[in-house]
Amino acid sequence: MKPATSGERVARVVEVRGVVQGVGFRPFVWRLATELGLDGTVVNRAGQVDIEIAGPIEAVDEFSHRLRTDAPPRARVEEVLVRGIEREIAAGSGFSIEESEAVASAERLFPPDIAACDDCLRELLDPTDRRYRYPFTNCTNCGPRATIIEDLPYDRARTSMRDFRLCAACQAEYRDPANRRFHAEPVACPDCGPQLSYRRPGDAAPAAHREDALQAALDDLRAGRIVVVKGLGGYHLACDATDPTAVARLRDRKHRWAKPFAVMVRDLDEARRQARLSALEEALLTSPARPIVLVERRRDGQLPRGGEPPLADGVVNAEPARSSALNRRVGLFLPYTPLHHLLLEGLGRPIVLTSGNLSDEPLATDDAEALERLSGIADSFLAHDREIRARYDDSVTRVVDGRESLIRRGRGYAPEPLDLPVATPEPLLAAGAELKHTFVLARGGRAHVAPHTGDLEDLLTHRAFEGNLAHLKRLLDIEPRWVAHDLHPAYLSTQFAVRHFPENRRIGVQHHHAHVASAAAEAGLTGEFIGVAFDGLGMGDDGTFWGGEVLVATLAAYRRAARFGRAPMPGGALAVKKPYRMALGYLLSAEAFEPRGRVADWIDPELTRAFLDRLDPREVEVVRVQLARGLNAPVASSAGRLFDAAASLLGIRDVAEYEAQAAVELELLAQEGSVRPLPFEIVRRDGLLVYDPRPTLRALLEGVAEGLPAERLAARFQETVAAVTRQLCGEVRTATGLRAVALSGGVFQNQWLATTLVRRLSRDGFEVHTNQRVPANDGGISYGQAAVAAARLAGAS
Repeated sequence: MKPATSGERVARVVEVRGVVQGVGFRPFVWRLATELGLDGTVVNRAGQVDIEIAGPIEAVDEFSHRLRTDAPPRARVEEVLVRGIEREIAAGSGFSIEESEAVASAERLFPPDIAACDDCLRELLDPTDRRYRYPFTNCTNCGPRATIIEDLPYDRARTSMRDFRLCAACQAEYRDPANRRFHAEPVACPDCGPQLSYRRPGDAAPAAHREDALQAALDDLRAGRIVVVKGLGGYHLACDATDPTAVARLRDRKHRWAKPFAVMVRDLDEARRQARLSALEEALLTSPARPIVLVERRRDGQLPRGGEPPLADGVVNAEPARSSALNRRVGLFLPYTPLHHLLLEGLGRPIVLTSGNLSDEPLATDDAEALERLSGIADSFLAHDREIRARYDDSVTRVVDGRESLIRRGRGYAPEPLDLPVATPEPLLAAGAELKHTFVLARGGRAHVAPHTGDLEDLLTHRAFEGNLAHLKRLLDIEPRWVAHDLHPAYLSTQFAVRHFPENRRIGVQHHHAHVASAAAEAGLTGEFIGVAFDGLGMGDDGTFWGGEVLVATLAAYRRAARFGRAPMPGGALAVKKPYRMALGYLLSAEAFEPRGRVADWIDPELTRAFLDRLDPREVEVVRVQLARGLNAPVASSAGRLFDAAASLLGIRDVAEYEAQAAVELELLAQEGSVRPLPFEIVRRDGLLVYDPRPTLRALLEGVAEGLPAERLAARFQETVAAVTRQLCGEVRTATGLRAVALSGGVFQNQWLATTLVRRLSRDGFEVHTNQRVPANDGGISYGQAAVAAARLAGAS
């Protein structure tokens, strides 16, 4: 292509790659080309936008530049490739938008669902607008995307909107490049789009439709009833968040007796009345993703203005009488669909809006399935006739040390891909772990992290995983040739990998290596680093359970440098549900380090008497027998299990209703302010640094015997774990010279611990990396597996 001179007419082909479908990119291109007086065409081809453009060289260059700088807000332009074109584009022929073409593509990206924009909300509340109070109002800047797509390229005929024939008015908007609804695939209005319906369990047919359905649901919410609401990526259960009886009823029916509920509030002002918000927390609440944000509730006794009642205590803590500290945090989010806005406006109070399922089941998405599974919970159903093509639960996030840190990655975030620091030479599937399950489909330098599925422990969740996988494989046009999986043979994700891939196409990834690799990969690390993995349990190389580990790692490999002292888990999984069993495991059979002795010598029996006296003596005897005979008592070097034991010894939580409840409550109850660490020892065994937790646990019991408040002892216990970690990292740095540290694992959802370690290790001269875009818990395991497998495959190729 010869260089063009000033003013010369040129023709170019421009390829734009990234998230450029479903975000109003083609209308943007049309407006830009029209403004600059250029001729040509734009078309969607699979996952990219292809443009042919012609005009004066200066205008064509400006056009190419502004494709990046002026792109629509939800677009993510990653690459703009410009090359010459031989064929003539007639001057004055104008610029047009062509029909999308379905062609094979090495790269397919599509956007997540987007919260209702301000323009659509103005129409929703404008009595003179034809979309006044229409619950499915949307445009190219907002509305459903990932949850309605059946195939790419993203056109209406390949979405669940294909059954809704556009009326003349909507068709005119859809065809007008100057209209913000040009090729907005979910576009609809009251005359041609989806409609609400209302029914009670057992009804043969809906009892009300449209506005009547909405008003019937609002009447139920006002009366303290539980309403099932069909959302974007699944069904939700709703009740009045200020009504203690309604909240208690929802807990009982959902079998969620302890775990906090999320609360949807009307607007940012209402969120500020309920919680003390930082600027970043406000930005997250109002972002297009509209996640649930875990925030600190107001403690100054300020009630919502305007006479609205406060949130029921049972929203956050089912046992509010135990301690007000357990009510410290709440998960808040803002309405993200027009239907939510109408519900909140009509009720005038916050609502609990929680996943439409029984505890531990996947989110219900199918209409018939929802009626069957949720009729025992709901008093009524507020549904609609637009089908949900993909399950997307609400995302949950928070702010740690001034940075976002995801807890659950779902609607609004998925399926946007993450980069892999080392590209995979062949497509791969990372099958994830067991709890908080996600999976990854990876090709080249992209890792497409699927949305949160749930705990992969039953048939329903496993079916949801397989359905989600088939759907995402089709959309991304990825057929994986390799699978990365956890080492635990009993995980259903591991068994899936074994069933569907031959042995020479399977890559086993150790659980804690995957954890720290997830944080390292987010940061783009490709060299060696120190990995700190603190979680509940993961299968180790030595056949024991790990969970308090310091590794020296790269993405491809690792070696263990330090660990926590081991203790048996009497009853195996039962010890996770009953933290007092974990405490007994430490007290009766903790790993011993002194050369001389028996474990029983490490603590005065008088210190344990009060703890043992509050337990069922028959249960204690069963545990003694299990430990003496080694019956179903696997040993673990787990930080999470140590937190459980400490919580039980302090009388905070003996039996957990949900995973990590004991550790969560220990953090919430811990006294704020500066405290000293409890005693601890770090010893060497078999070439490893090992934290001996027995002095720490003995000091806890001594503090209890002295009558010290559990809140103060909980704070000192956390301080001890921070001090231990800091010392272990320092000693590993001395031995290796490494300064990069990756912190990951479910224990780092402890906000105090994560914040404290980031700050202290940074002061010590470490370069500290934590998870931000994938969870530190097992929801991030699949991304770590993908990063490890890609690095190994690249090294072997």
